Amino acid sequence: MSDKLTVVKYTFEGEKFEILVKPDPALDYKLGKIKDVGSVLISEEIYQNSGKGTRASSEKLQKAFQTEDPLVIAEKILQKGDLNLTTDQRRKMTAEKRKQIITFIAKTFVDPRSHLPHPPVRIEQAISDARVNIDPFKNVEEQIKDIVENLRSIIPLKSENLSLEISVPAQYVAKSYSVLKSTGVLKKEEWQKDGSLKAILEIPAAARPNVIDRLGSVTKGTAFVEVLK
Repeated sequence: MSDKLTVVKYTFEGEKFEILVKPDPALDYKLGKIKDVGSVLISEEIYQNSGKGTRASSEKLQKAFQTEDPLVIAEKILQKGDLNLTTDQRRKMTAEKRKQIITFIAKTFVDPRSHLPHPPVRIEQAISDARVNIDPFKNVEEQIKDIVENLRSIIPLKSENLSLEISVPAQYVAKSYSVLKSTGVLKKEEWQKDGSLKAILEIPAAARPNVIDRLGSVTKGTAFVEVLK
C-alpha cells in the first residue's frame, strides 16, 4: 500500500469485505484517537476485492451488517477488521511497543542470581538475539508471557516481590507518602509521635533501585530503606 491509502479487511462467515482508507487517520481511529469515520475513508464504497474493484452486493451487505449504510458498515469494518499498516507505520509502532516491553521487563523482572533488574540495553539485545516477534496492536500484558519465555533462553528472568522497611523523617512524609503509594503496596504503616513514618512496602524486585532513588530525592537522602529477609 502507498502512504496515501491502505485497506481494512474484514471477514464474516467466509465473505470478505474491504474499505479503502487514509493510513494515518485510520490508525488513529483504531487507536481511539478520533471517532469520525468519514474523515478516515477514501471513498464510501464497500468492496469484496478492492484490488479488482469488485463491490459487495446489497444482499451480502444486508446479511453481514443488517444495513447498506456505507458509514455504518465502514465503522464496523474499522472496529473489527484488520488494518494494513504502511511500512513506516509498522516500523514506528513496533519500535514504540518494543520500548514499552523493555521498560516493563526492566521494572517487573530481575536476574535471579543478583535479584537486580537487567539493564534495558541487555534486555533489548536479548530481544534481538531471540528474534522475538512483537505485535504492534497487542498491549504489553497480552504478549509479555510469550516474550519472556523466549528471552529466558538468552537471559535469566524471574518475577518476584520484595518487602522494604522504610523510615521517613516528619518533614518529608507528605512527599514520600505519594511515592510509596505509587510504587508499591503499603503492607504496614506506623505513624510516630514526632510525625515521622515507618512503613513496610511491597514492590516488584526490579523496582527497588527506582524506589530508593525517588525516596532519596524527595527526602534529600534522609530516608532509611532496608530489604526485609
